[in-house]
Amino acid sequence: MTKQDGYTLVIEANRLDAQYWKDLWQYRELLWMLCRRDLSVRYKQTAMGLLWAIFRPLLSIGAFTVLLGNVAKLPSEPEVPYSVLIFSGTLVWNFFSQCLTSVSSSLLTNGNLIGKVYIPRLIIPLSTIAVALVDFLVLLLIFLCVLAWFGIVPPAQCPAALGFILLAGLLALGPGIILAALTLHYRDVAHAASVAIGFGIYLSPVMYSSSLVPEKWRMLYDFNPIVGVVDGFRWAMLSTPAFPTQAVLFSCLWTVAMLWVGVLVFRRMERTFVDVM
Repeated sequence: MTKQDGYTLVIEANRLDAQYWKDLWQYRELLWMLCRRDLSVRYKQTAMGLLWAIFRPLLSIGAFTVLLGNVAKLPSEPEVPYSVLIFSGTLVWNFFSQCLTSVSSSLLTNGNLIGKVYIPRLIIPLSTIAVALVDFLVLLLIFLCVLAWFGIVPPAQCPAALGFILLAGLLALGPGIILAALTLHYRDVAHAASVAIGFGIYLSPVMYSSSLVPEKWRMLYDFNPIVGVVDGFRWAMLSTPAFPTQAVLFSCLWTVAMLWVGVLVFRRMERTFVDVM
């Protein structure tokens, strides 16, 4: 038992969940410290700094624009250049996939912290989202410059884009913490997750418009939780397509369900983390 700043921390078996969430709040300063550390490690002693965060996505955007827009002649949304369509989808997908990847590997990369001191271990995966958020903000600034270049003015609902980015982060957090817990026991889970993320981009409206999906497959397609996030972000920033009510509803349901299951699995397996490290 320890006391710090008037707060008593009691370490005992089978602690109540309410006490665990109280501990999580008390350790909020550690969360910010871990965020700063991850950002420092990511960009320390790099010649190009933040440019590395934008080089890979921009390279993908350029390749997809040439191959799919100019060669394959895939259509875009009305009055939206194909490169802008690709950029908007890549912006959301890159944030989502980066969150999912960093969260799922967070416990492995912070094993020394888990074994040495007591902390609510959920802090560790939460802290890894900071790097993905900074990378997103850099790309968002470039995206706004691209919109200005094409003379596209974001519509009145553009602040809603932040809500869809928050939804993307929460959507990645649920399965991410499940994968993080499983990866400590089965290291090949990380490889399987990487393959699934790489394949998922082809099932999501990143490189194409959702309007290309036949109506008879639309409900099944909207069941993919990232569809509502990408299309919602495009609606907020480009005013096209129309607000994807069904897809966004599925995304919200997926997010709530996966967060609930993810926390249950993580808390159940958390007691074994030190033993398997």
